[in-house]
This record gives sequence, structure tokens and C-alpha cells, in this order.
Amino acid sequence: MRWGVPVAVAAVIGAAIGAGPVIAAVSGDPVLPERSAQQLLADAAAANSKAGGVPPMSGTVQQTASLGLPALPQTADTSPLSLLSGSHEVKVWYGAHDKMRVAIPTQLNETNLILNGKQGWYWDSSTNTATRLTVKEGASQEHGQEHRTPMPQPSDLTPQQVAERLLADAEKYTDVRVINTAEVAGRPAYQLVLAPKAEGSLVQEVRIALDGETYVPLQVQVYAKGSAEPAFQVGFTQVTFTPPAPENFAFTPPAGAKVEEKTLGERSGEHAEERAEKAEDVKDRVKVVGDGWASVAVLPFDQRDLAAEAAQAPEDGERFGGDADPGALLDSVLRSATPVSGPWGSGKLIRTKLVTALLTDDGRLLVGPVTPEEITKAAGIR
Repeated sequence: MRWGVPVAVAAVIGAAIGAGPVIAAVSGDPVLPERSAQQLLADAAAANSKAGGVPPMSGTVQQTASLGLPALPQTADTSPLSLLSGSHEVKVWYGAHDKMRVAIPTQLNETNLILNGKQGWYWDSSTNTATRLTVKEGASQEHGQEHRTPMPQPSDLTPQQVAERLLADAEKYTDVRVINTAEVAGRPAYQLVLAPKAEGSLVQEVRIALDGETYVPLQVQVYAKGSAEPAFQVGFTQVTFTPPAPENFAFTPPAGAKVEEKTLGERSGEHAEERAEKAEDVKDRVKVVGDGWASVAVLPFDQRDLAAEAAQAPEDGERFGGDADPGALLDSVLRSATPVSGPWGSGKLIRTKLVTALLTDDGRLLVGPVTPEEITKAAGIR
């Protein structure tokens, strides 16, 4: 749970880059040469397909969230729930695909995730626990199909073809421009500004900054309509594209620390297979109403099942020292919900700056980056 958030952020960056074409560059003397969206994506794909992929780097990432959520349960600074509000800092070191380190420092404690070849460690100073990580042999092949995406790969097509395919239908839903005078973490950067065309979307614009030299994503900002500040932002405040020192990837448990073992790729919990089967069943019954930035996902919903899953989650999180309580978060969110009704029926409406959710009394969950009017309109479509 704790490290799922950074991984998800990386996925958002990759998906957002392909969301639309650049129509024109801003006026003025450019810091970087003017580029179209196709050219930027082609350059990024070409850079990523080089031997070694992403270049060695290190830096500090700051994540800020102001989503308009209700008051959340009190948790430690390194809890997953804490990332839903406030500002948080993460330090990263990247040497290669099998040599990386991520650290979350707090006022009194620090957590570290370290990968160095076949050796991995997770260190939590608050519990004085070091977890030695090993990857189950064949795990990547076993789950490979689950993580495949329909996105074209640089190895399958030329970079220009990749860009053209990603941008094929984007103009239909998004207005996009490029800023070639941006600066992030002291480095010149291209900034793609994506503005949804759908009037019913809560998203005003998404800004993605790409380093002008390496094309590595440096920052993502999501603005809600009517807000001058980002509702969500994650980006480097300091970055250096040089190989980190080897000692950054070395770890020895401190004297007196509790040492545990964890194998990644194993099915966790006695109900794992049951949950997987249920997830497959739900996936088959999910439908989407609308399209583009005004799309609404509709799926079966049982509050009792959700509460049971939330109650089970802390047991899994304890393996990494987590003190987050998803059940408490669920209770807090449901208490903030507003009773609503209409020709479609009745239910509870949950609003944030970027997402609206509707829990209907007839057993449906509707969620999307749209206004309450759009979500209730979707509820009337069977």
C-alpha cells in the first residue's frame, strides 16, 4: 500500500503524456526549441529505448494534495492515508533498473526501500524493523499478462509511429498546448498543458513537465476548475542526472533491529484467491457511461463487502509497519456523503475537487472526474 502511491504516480505521468497533441507553442523567445507533441513523444520514446533506459539520477520529490477530502483519521507521516492531504517529501536515487532507493523522511523517523541487484530491503526506523526482500522466481512471468497494456511499445514501432498512435484520437477530447519556457528543479523543461473539452469535467487542466535534455518527466500538476493552485502535484524540487554513489544502495540492519523476511510475488492472505476471483467478476460487470474527460465508471457496489476489504487491509499493511486504517477512512468519507435522490433512485454523493462518486441504494458505485450533475445523469442510464 505504502509504495503503491509512487508507482501509481509514475503511471499517471506516462498516461498523461499521451493524452493530447500540442497545437502551438507560447509566444516569446524560447528557452528550448519549439516542439510538437508528436516530436516530444518521439524524442521521449527514443530516449527511453536507448541502452539503459532512464539515465542515472537522484533528487528530491515533493508531493502535495489538496483534494477537498473530509477530515482524515490521524496517521503517521509515512502512512498511505497521509499522502491524500498536505505536503510530503521523498528522496530518490536511481542507478539502473535493478539499483534504486526511495526514502521518506519525517521529523522523527525514516523509511527506506532499497533495491541493489538481487538484494532488497525495506527499513522502517519507527518500528526498528528491517525486511529483507526477495522476488519469487518466475513472478514476473506469472503475472506478466495481468500488467500488459494496449499501449504500443518502442520496440514494436518507430518513435514517430508511437507518437502518432497515442495522439490519434486526442483532439476529440482535449485541447493541448506546449510551453517551452518552463523550468522545474532549476532545469529547462517542456510543459504540456492539457485542457479537457468536456464542460462537465471537474479538471481544468493537467500540466506535465518533461526535462528538456533527457525527456524524463519532472513534474505533474492537476488543476480543478475554479482553483488557482493545483489540487494534486508531484514533482522534483531538486534533481541531478549523474550516477549516485554506490553507498546509497548499500544497507546493513542496525544493531538491535528486528529482521524479517518477505518474498515478493507470493499470494498474501488466505483469501487472496477469493478476492482475485471477485475482482475478475466485478471487472466483467463494469461499464463506462460517456467518454473522454466526462466518462463515468459504473460498477456493482456492496458497502458490506467494501467494509470487509477495508478491515482486512491493515493486516497486509502491518508487514511493512503501516498504521493506516482504511476502515476509518471509509467511515470518515461516508459520514461526509450527502443524501441525494432523483428519477434514477436514491443514494449518497461524495464530492472532492477532482472526483465525484455516487453510491446508489440499488447497489451501484458511479465514479468519475465530473460534476454531481453529470454523475446523477449517468445514474439514470441503465
